[in-house]
Amino acid sequence: MGAAGSIAIGAGVPYCNMVLHGSRIASYFNTPAAIILFFFLVLFVNTAIGLVRRGWMLNRAELALVYIMWIVATAIPEWGLTAFLLPDITSLIYYATPENAWNDVLVPSVPDWIIPHHEMEAVRSFYEGAPEGMGIPWGLWLRPLAMWIPFILALYVAMISSMAILRKQWVERERLVYPLVQVPLSMIEEDDDRPSLIKPFFRSRLMWIGFLVPAVVQSLNGLNHYFPYIPTVRLDASIPLFRESVSVPIRLSFQMLGFTYFVNRDIAFGLCFFFLLNTCQQGIFNILGLQKIDPVLGVYSAYTGSIVVHQGFGAIIVLVLYGLWTARGHLREVARKALTGDPAVDDSDEILSYRAAVVLLFFSLSFMGVWLWQSGLLPWLTLVYLFLAFVLFLGITRVVAEGGLAHIFAPMIASDFVAANFGTRALGSSGIVALAFTYIWASDILTFVMASAANGLKLVQEAIHRRRRLVFWAMLIAIVLTLASSIWSILQLAYEYGGINTDQFFFGGAARYPFDNAAARIQSLDGPHWENWIYTAVGGGLMGFLMWARHHWLWWPFHHLGFPISAVFGTMFFSVFLAWLFKTVVLRYGGPGLYLRTRPFFLGLILGQFVTAGVWYVIDHFTGTSGNPVMSW
Repeated sequence: MGAAGSIAIGAGVPYCNMVLHGSRIASYFNTPAAIILFFFLVLFVNTAIGLVRRGWMLNRAELALVYIMWIVATAIPEWGLTAFLLPDITSLIYYATPENAWNDVLVPSVPDWIIPHHEMEAVRSFYEGAPEGMGIPWGLWLRPLAMWIPFILALYVAMISSMAILRKQWVERERLVYPLVQVPLSMIEEDDDRPSLIKPFFRSRLMWIGFLVPAVVQSLNGLNHYFPYIPTVRLDASIPLFRESVSVPIRLSFQMLGFTYFVNRDIAFGLCFFFLLNTCQQGIFNILGLQKIDPVLGVYSAYTGSIVVHQGFGAIIVLVLYGLWTARGHLREVARKALTGDPAVDDSDEILSYRAAVVLLFFSLSFMGVWLWQSGLLPWLTLVYLFLAFVLFLGITRVVAEGGLAHIFAPMIASDFVAANFGTRALGSSGIVALAFTYIWASDILTFVMASAANGLKLVQEAIHRRRRLVFWAMLIAIVLTLASSIWSILQLAYEYGGINTDQFFFGGAARYPFDNAAARIQSLDGPHWENWIYTAVGGGLMGFLMWARHHWLWWPFHHLGFPISAVFGTMFFSVFLAWLFKTVVLRYGGPGLYLRTRPFFLGLILGQFVTAGVWYVIDHFTGTSGNPVMSW
């Protein structure tokens, strides 16, 4: 079931995105596609199996394993990788014109093995649609995919290995909450050791009340698409501030309201506080004319001025390095077990032995480094870039695991940091072009496998108590099957309908941008920019103080987790604030008992938002309708 679901996610998500144009169900860390499928598996499929024979039902550990495979799969087919990969390795050919001079400025710096060559008609058919009966010209794709897929597999193995190394520190020693796995954990809870026909979660009236709230709202919006006289329910507005130069979004997301209800109140308060503080800082900078716009920074690092995004990047670096320093005792144990096989260190509960995890991490990163070097990056820049990229992956994963933020991204991407701080002159033409291709896997990082692996290992801790080493292989199976099915699906749909007719973002702006940006950088080499290092150091210093204060002053109320992402947190602010307010009132007047009793309602909010979006996808498919995104973020 895990394998079949991974194939379905890989093939189905591109169809939902490119043909039905509905709600995004594989774009963010909350992995809606996995939750939708899991809901129907647990409530309907597993129950039907139990009606035939109770002993055939999937037990708690088996269900957890299936869900782990599905959340890993959901991180791949859209924003996580494939929807960027296929257009980006062909856009340099399709969009090259005499006006942009890509053939003169960029193509000479591109290694032959990284993109397809000399088959313009097949590339044009990918964007504009193929003649009837042509099918997929696999000859165009096999060579570049044979070069890219090993790199992608090395990336994912490095992500899973790093999470296997850090699992005990995060799950058992620091006891992070992992809010995003509370729904599947609740769905597989049992009354006793024997599987029940209907899980207790689905017998909760309060859960179904919470489920109905987003179900009704989103269904009204869905019906409006068919019957315009049915009113829609708007859940967003904004409050302009500082002469309308900044604003505070007022947007209600039921799933974020639900997820944040399980987050520590200090963290939720810190998220809101630092967002408002950052908004005020931006507003003051705008009024005083201090807001600096750095033309070197790309669109994925331009959510606000360069001062603020550099501060955020510096804060993420400190968050990760301080976290590794805090885990130094555990990491020493991992190193002893990996190097000497110390029997005093027990790694039997991990999905990989520590020796296997360290070896896989080392060789995966080494392979990635050689690959990036051969693609055009200088050796020392390759090391710097890989370090920064994995700092971002680890930092964002930590924010997701501790803060439950489903829709979050980095204030600045690693390639922009390298260009803006070391300067484009240090990169050279080949380095600039090589960084353009990293946009495929490390640019608009709204989801990635590391975060899914981290959430999956929390499920392992709670639900899988035997044969945990199988989980690693299950993850690999999900990755391989999802890569294959998503690549096939996007190619099939693009050659049938024409890529630019299906998704203007992935086949248009997102495919063109890395090379437009690269061409502009090559034509104006400069740097290094020392002032950017100052902004980064200020952000890192402030983050260090906030973390120190949190650990040494018991009265300090501002949790540091909100500071690194304060510039990119706005869409979630109101929902997180409401959840903090509700939880504060519940704990103050009802205590922990009332909090436990109200949990099903907020779990229902999450489940209702996602399942309703899935149901409307089915409706839109059978009615032949598209462009009906019922789910708001």
